[in-house]
Amino acid sequence: MASLTTLLLLSCLLANSASTLVAYSLDSYNLPKPAVSSLKVMNVIDSCWRAKSNWAVNRKALADCVVGFGKGTLGGKYGAIYVVTDPSDDPVNPKLGTLRYGVIQTKPLWIIFAKDMVIRLQNELIMNSFKTIDGRGAKVEIANGPCITIQGVSHVIMHGISIHDCKPGKSGQVRSSPDHVGRRGGSDGDAIDIFASSYVWVDHCYLARAADGLIDVIHASTAVTISNNYFEQHDKVGREFFWLV
Repeated sequence: MASLTTLLLLSCLLANSASTLVAYSLDSYNLPKPAVSSLKVMNVIDSCWRAKSNWAVNRKALADCVVGFGKGTLGGKYGAIYVVTDPSDDPVNPKLGTLRYGVIQTKPLWIIFAKDMVIRLQNELIMNSFKTIDGRGAKVEIANGPCITIQGVSHVIMHGISIHDCKPGKSGQVRSSPDHVGRRGGSDGDAIDIFASSYVWVDHCYLARAADGLIDVIHASTAVTISNNYFEQHDKVGREFFWLV
C-alpha cells in the first residue's frame, strides 16, 4: 500500500515538473502574440462604400456596389443630385423639394435628404425609372400612411431609409410622372411593392409593421437584389437581418 502511495506522489511530482518545463520552454522562445486587428469585418457591399471615409463626396459610387441578381442596377447614377427639404406630400400636385416630386421625374435623379424627417405619404408613392433614394447621413422614415410602389419601371435603388406602419392606399388620383395623373384603386399596404419591374436594389433599409407584406416581388419582376435589410414586427417574419440576392 505504501509503495502505491509513493508511486502516485512521484507521478504527480513528475507531471507538475513536466508542465512547468513545458511552460518555461514555450515562454523562453518569446513568441510574438497574435495581432488584434482594429479593422471591422464588413460584407462585400459595406466594404465597397462604408470603408471609404469620404463616401459622401461621391455618393453615386454606391451604384457600383450592388451584387447578386440586381447587379448592374444604375438608379440615378447618371443624373443630378436632388435634395428633399420638405416632408409634406401631395399625391396629385407635389411641390418641388418633396420626395414625391423627385421620384416621379422622367430623368435620372440621385435623391438625398437635407435633414432628418418623417414623411407621411397621403397615397402610395409611385416610383419612376432611374431613381436612387439615398438616406445616408439623415434619419429618414416613411411611416403611418401608404408606402412605396415600384411598378413597370427599372433601375431603382433604395438605401438607408426606414419604412414602417404602412397602410393601404386610397382609391383616387395619383401622379406617376410630370405629365401623367391616373386613377389608382388603392395599394395593398405593402412597405415596398415591386411589380413587373427590373433592376431594383433595396439595401440597408428597416421595414416593419405593414398592413400587407414588407417587400413583395411579384408579376415577373426580375434582376432584384434585397440585401442588408432588417425586418421585424410582421406576421411573416420574426426579427431578421435579411439577404436575398
